[in-house]
Amino acid sequence: MAKRRLTERQRERISAIQDRRRNKLDQQADQALSEASEHTPREGRVITRHGQNLVITDGSEHYTHCLSRQNIGQVVCGDRVVWQSTADGQGVVTAVMPRDTALIRPNFSGEARALAANISQIVVVLAPEPLPSQYLVDQYLVAAEQIGVTTIIALNKRDLMDTAALKAFEQQFGHYEKIGYPVIEISAKFEHGLDPLIERLNHQTSILVGQSGVGKSSLIMALLPDIEIQIGRLSEASGLGCHTTSATTLYDLPSGGHLIDSPGVRSFRLGALTPDSVAQGFIEFGAYLGHCKFSNCSHQKEPGCALKEAVEEGKIHPQRLTNFLHMVQGLSSTH
Repeated sequence: MAKRRLTERQRERISAIQDRRRNKLDQQADQALSEASEHTPREGRVITRHGQNLVITDGSEHYTHCLSRQNIGQVVCGDRVVWQSTADGQGVVTAVMPRDTALIRPNFSGEARALAANISQIVVVLAPEPLPSQYLVDQYLVAAEQIGVTTIIALNKRDLMDTAALKAFEQQFGHYEKIGYPVIEISAKFEHGLDPLIERLNHQTSILVGQSGVGKSSLIMALLPDIEIQIGRLSEASGLGCHTTSATTLYDLPSGGHLIDSPGVRSFRLGALTPDSVAQGFIEFGAYLGHCKFSNCSHQKEPGCALKEAVEEGKIHPQRLTNFLHMVQGLSSTH
């Protein structure tokens, strides 16, 4: 169905309504802040966010509903914040602390928006079906390198693969282990089949990414046996009911660490990158970048290309160079 185009008057009316709503929320936050003036500021972490409504934890199992003022900037799941409690047992966020990392994703207008903050690890989930894509994996890896987090490649549903299928997978993805990215095999169907993943989630704040159908939701349910209890506490603290299950949310893992579940991270595209920054995301290229015969080498047909020579010598997997060139071509086609 064709999208209905809004008239200028309709757009102005919508904008005015949104401004009134924002002003009302700011007034509520101001009122809450005036009530909180006698309370000592404390640090907390954002468990989830819906508009200017936040759920904060101080590291215990107690959650507090807080309001956030717009003038402190965008607050997202995983942010460390300063907040003050109010007389009604709720609170107001007064500052956002510096982020270690932020997972960025363009919104519908193409603007870069943080989806979650202070992630330390990305788990790229693959499965026998849909067929794993090296290109998609490389996109995730470049994005992870850009924000400075570690990455694991997890082959889920290992129970569905026979010896031949597993050998084919290892031939296609075995080189990632040599580069420095751990590749683990997991299955919720096997006893202790998730242990390799659970061990790597300890003491980390992780997020699962991957194509639809690879089993991320089932993994989250298996990794978080008390998820309904955690959702119940969130719902009670926030008063948002079912909205808590549709927003990016940070959960406590029983074995230690945290897992962020985000409905908006089924896939994410690379942001505004240059060819040089994409190349930096291919970590095994580092020893060869800057050593080509020509300083403006495109790594395609030029003689004396250090990357192509490394491929010929077996030091770089040929598919990695192919995927890099495809990504760079995609960057130029979007400008």
